[in-house]
Amino acid sequence: MFPGTHNVVGIESEVRVEDFEYIPFMDPDGLYAFNADVRAADLQGLNLLMGFEGFGDAGQVVSQISTELLAKLPAKPLAYFDVDQLVDYRSRRPRITFVQDHLTAYRAPRLVLYRLLDGLGQPFLFLTGPEPDLQWERFSAAVVSLARNLDINQVAWVQSIPMPVPHTRPIGVTVHGNRPELIEGMSSWQGTVDLPAAIGHVLEVRLAEAGRNVTGYALHVPHYLAEAQYPQAAVAGLEYLGAAASLMLPTDRLREAGREVERQIGEQVASSVEVQSVVTNLEQQYDERVDSTGRKSLLADADDKLPSADDLGAAVEAYLASRDESQDT
Repeated sequence: MFPGTHNVVGIESEVRVEDFEYIPFMDPDGLYAFNADVRAADLQGLNLLMGFEGFGDAGQVVSQISTELLAKLPAKPLAYFDVDQLVDYRSRRPRITFVQDHLTAYRAPRLVLYRLLDGLGQPFLFLTGPEPDLQWERFSAAVVSLARNLDINQVAWVQSIPMPVPHTRPIGVTVHGNRPELIEGMSSWQGTVDLPAAIGHVLEVRLAEAGRNVTGYALHVPHYLAEAQYPQAAVAGLEYLGAAASLMLPTDRLREAGREVERQIGEQVASSVEVQSVVTNLEQQYDERVDSTGRKSLLADADDKLPSADDLGAAVEAYLASRDESQDT
């Protein structure tokens, strides 16, 4: 809100951005509206799960989790966010269908808070939709306001990130938040790195500052599979979310889809010497850098330096090239 240093004429002073707490210029609660038949009193003390599509969705993990929860569990929309204020339509254009001589089936983006029932009939809240492009602080303040007003017990959110790991090893996860009992011993990668923020990160910080219990899970997706659906990571994400919030979440369909994807990957690897080499090298790197507890840097080299984008991209390009060749034949 106050970038840099400001000098006022006639006053010798220095203003630093860290001296100020961000205060939204517009009412955060104006970003969403509850359904008319929803009573906030009926929603008190529930757990909240979150997942946002777009950035940080390698392997389409969040998309698969959202689809599975809303398709398999009883769901009721509670509140809608004003996406016209949050989404840049030109950077992520919604889809529409042209049929012969007319347009139909416009898929407008929706950012919605749902009430769901898990496999045992236990209620919980689920906030999902596209990651906002705009008004992050106002959106975060709105979610914090909801958390306070609904006295949310625990917040757990999930994202997925591409990592230089092979598909033949267990799916890793980096866990963070303010609940040590859910973090200690869970992360398969630990380190310090400066990275582009996602809205989930900002929400985690703001919720923790507001005194709410919050835990985030970043699933590690093999970087050469980041653009495709990777159900195995979605299953892992559902398991972590379910454990954090004490919920029974559906995974059967995604497990079956994962077995089919595993078979297809096996065929791709078997048909290409180049891909076999990539996977073998990643397996060796993984085994060398993961200790008996499974906690060691999967990114850093022998000098504890992170690989460049070119280093990671070379393996991806080799895989994609071999896949295109196999499809052409």
